[in-house]
Amino acid sequence: MKDVSAGGAVVNTVLGPVPARELGVVAVHEALLSVVPGAEYAYDVTIDRAEIFEILAAKLREFRECGGGTIVDATGMFHGRDVRLYETLSRATGVHIVASTGMGPEEMLGGYFLTPQTNPPTPWPADKFAGLFGEEVTEGMVVPRVERRGAAGLVATTATRAGMTATDESLFRGAARAANVSGVPVSVRFGADAVRDLAVLLDERLPADRVVVGGLDRKDAVAAAAPLEIARRGAYVAVDNIGTEGDEFVTDDERATLIRDLVDAGFADRILLSANVIGVAKGGPGRDLPYSHVLTAFVPLLTAQGLSVRDVRRILTDNPRELLSVR
Repeated sequence: MKDVSAGGAVVNTVLGPVPARELGVVAVHEALLSVVPGAEYAYDVTIDRAEIFEILAAKLREFRECGGGTIVDATGMFHGRDVRLYETLSRATGVHIVASTGMGPEEMLGGYFLTPQTNPPTPWPADKFAGLFGEEVTEGMVVPRVERRGAAGLVATTATRAGMTATDESLFRGAARAANVSGVPVSVRFGADAVRDLAVLLDERLPADRVVVGGLDRKDAVAAAAPLEIARRGAYVAVDNIGTEGDEFVTDDERATLIRDLVDAGFADRILLSANVIGVAKGGPGRDLPYSHVLTAFVPLLTAQGLSVRDVRRILTDNPRELLSVR
């Protein structure tokens, strides 16, 4: 889809299509409101939308003050996505918000998305997932039992950490088919093998440059040289847990070195950054970093590695703009 009147590509935001050139600096894999499915019914969980609004609005304003322009909420359909709240937040703060359709991994799906008449249960066919996700782009995201609102800007899904299951594969193929029809990109979190999981999407004839593979700052991915191989295949490499260090992830210094190596290998146009912040978490652990963390704490590490202002601008602005543009 092209917005002829705007003279260029557009991106689906919760307030409608906007010219891609207006996105500014983009945080490509964040969460605004994350609610563990079922937590809304728990006796010890309070969900006060007015309070949530105030918390998120303050965080988004701080992001904007630090130079941010767009937040991509990559949580998909069933982790607390609140389209009306996101619309109000975007209007109040001036930050563009791109919301996502999709779901996964298998362990986070309800029984509705299996076929219980079979023994053992089998997943929905990929075409059913494709239809569900595609309609959230072409007809608007569902507000349960009420209406549809703005169009989803991407399809997000995740593979099981121990390895892609049959249900995960159906989700991946459905996501790819929905993206091929609707023109939005696919954002995935890989399971045990990033290259193998990407191959499932490419097998659906989804162009590699319509895919971003997240979690590539995990230690196992870096040790297997997965970021370089993903970039070689033409997909986007998301270093998107910036600020998180420990047993599973590399340090921020190591992330900066990884990005330097990718730039030196000629893949500056395939790098995306984010911190996987959770603005408000209900029923599960949060990630209480500012949305500006990449800008304020990580970009200085990149410049210390010798990246130019042009390199940083390409990674933070140009690459996400190309990815998110509806085609």
